[in-house]
Amino acid sequence: MFSKEVYSNRRKALASGIKSGILLFLGNSEAGINYIDNTYRFRQDSSFLYFFGLDAPDLAAVIDLESGEEIIFGNDVTIDDIIWMGPQPAMKDKAASVGVNKVLPSDELGKYLEKAKASGRKIHFLPPYRYHNRIQLFKMLGADFDNQRELASEEFIKGVVALREIKDKFEIAELDKAADIGYAMHYTAMRMAKAGMVEQELVGLMEGIAISHGTMPSFPIILSQNGETLHNHTHHQILTDGRLLVMDAGAETNMHYASDFTRTIPAGGKFTQKQKDIYNIVSAANDLATAMTKPGITYRSVHLAAVRVLAQGLINLGLMKGDVDEAVAAGAHALFMPHGLGHQMGLDVHDMEDLGEKYVGYDSEHIRATQFGLKSLRMGKMLRPGHVITNEPGCYFIPALIEKWKNEGINKDFINFDKLEGYYNFGGIRIEDDILVTEKGCRLLGEKRLPNTPEAVEAEMSK
Repeated sequence: MFSKEVYSNRRKALASGIKSGILLFLGNSEAGINYIDNTYRFRQDSSFLYFFGLDAPDLAAVIDLESGEEIIFGNDVTIDDIIWMGPQPAMKDKAASVGVNKVLPSDELGKYLEKAKASGRKIHFLPPYRYHNRIQLFKMLGADFDNQRELASEEFIKGVVALREIKDKFEIAELDKAADIGYAMHYTAMRMAKAGMVEQELVGLMEGIAISHGTMPSFPIILSQNGETLHNHTHHQILTDGRLLVMDAGAETNMHYASDFTRTIPAGGKFTQKQKDIYNIVSAANDLATAMTKPGITYRSVHLAAVRVLAQGLINLGLMKGDVDEAVAAGAHALFMPHGLGHQMGLDVHDMEDLGEKYVGYDSEHIRATQFGLKSLRMGKMLRPGHVITNEPGCYFIPALIEKWKNEGINKDFINFDKLEGYYNFGGIRIEDDILVTEKGCRLLGEKRLPNTPEAVEAEMSK
């Protein structure tokens, strides 16, 4: 954990921006894999971690905005718990470590909230994503089960986003650690990949590194020779010479700060010329996006500049045609990159996505687009120092999507559909780095950067 002052100051800053009522924080509980006592690896709610720091199940907390009172609800362990888990700190000591002086048993939370409701006080809660907490909100507040996300407090959401999205020096140090673990995961996989291996072998190596140096991968690892499938979690194929392997993976530190990198490598150790041509276009888009990233510019504008590089490169190869600016304005490039350039990152790999992307990646001045491709941009608003974002352009040849556009004549003035027939088995290429926005520009997170040119990738794979 950070020092108790860090958590106290965060809570004070949050409370100062919300008018009245009670802020309710629901921590996560354990969940059984196939029976109650065989549980998934526990992961605390990120907002609870951010403001209260306690990484343990079955906790909740409130902040009374009028009185300033802060309470953590949780139970001390019993002798049965000690038999299985060993001695544990008392709840009052856990609470004191994060600057909270009052503790009540878990079953007191419902009574506390009932009393607040009876007094006509507003109870602010964040959008729930776990069924246990959805049930709790229904039981304690009567919040309609199917509409709880809509009933969540917008004031609360905006207050949390405003604080969590700007990383302080302590968080940045953790994010650098996460990046270093992610580097080790990818570097190892790049060095170990050989034709004849099963994809699953590389996934196991990467997961092992994540667990050895942190808590776990920051999301289920994406590793596949079918790189045209953006989030492919199947790992059963044998690495085959001539095919591309997309590896998208990151790690959480012991304090749950995340990294998220993608590299694309030749499964047999050598790129074909066709693969190099596409790789160099994606790499150029990635480099331009990094060079442009700075305070005072929207990430939407960085995205549009990056996809312009993509479109121009594809025009140069004869796969697209026409005026590049008109093609980008029409969204023709989205046939090859149907996702956005990146997203915020912190305690979540898609930071605060549970709170709603319209608050996290956008705001009242910057509204999400509806155009295919651009609508999938998760981060579009103005960049500020302390923002941590991913930069992940890609180029994919998705046969079903190509056929759909071809048959329906979508953007036919900008796409050379006949020439795309030779790319149906190409797969995809994505390059992703993690970026911190600084006072004057940006920097990559972590001590080292993964290879990002065909020549550098081949050199590492040959060692």
